[in-house]
Amino acid sequence: MSTEQVGAPAPQGDYRSAVLHDGVVYTAGMTPRVDGALRVRGVVGETLSAQQARDAAGVAAANALAAMRSVLPAEADGIRCLRMTVYVACAPTFHDLSAVADGASAQIRSELGKAALPVRAAIGVQALPSGAPVEIDLIAAVSGM
Repeated sequence: MSTEQVGAPAPQGDYRSAVLHDGVVYTAGMTPRVDGALRVRGVVGETLSAQQARDAAGVAAANALAAMRSVLPAEADGIRCLRMTVYVACAPTFHDLSAVADGASAQIRSELGKAALPVRAAIGVQALPSGAPVEIDLIAAVSGM
């Protein structure tokens, strides 16, 4: 699944993709959209595999990082991810939430390095917006301000 996208994903409702406040940036929930289109839909453990959801989590994390970058001031040196929540739309019998969340962690490591990995929670839910299998939000500290 390609993560090529220019800039932050456009909000799908009446909210901002990211907000910077007192040196901390917060993202909205990000799904695996590319150019505004949701690339994968389904319920993990029913219509999607853990690997498909892991790949989708990587796209959602790339979107969250793009949203963060879109609100950084010019003088910022970078971001340090602090906390990530990964929501997984899954069957009641699916318990491998951490493996799905690892897709988001892998994307952060790829873009920012191992030291940027945040603490995280992986939470199974019944449904997510537009039928997305994963949704991710990030909180990060901004350095160099």
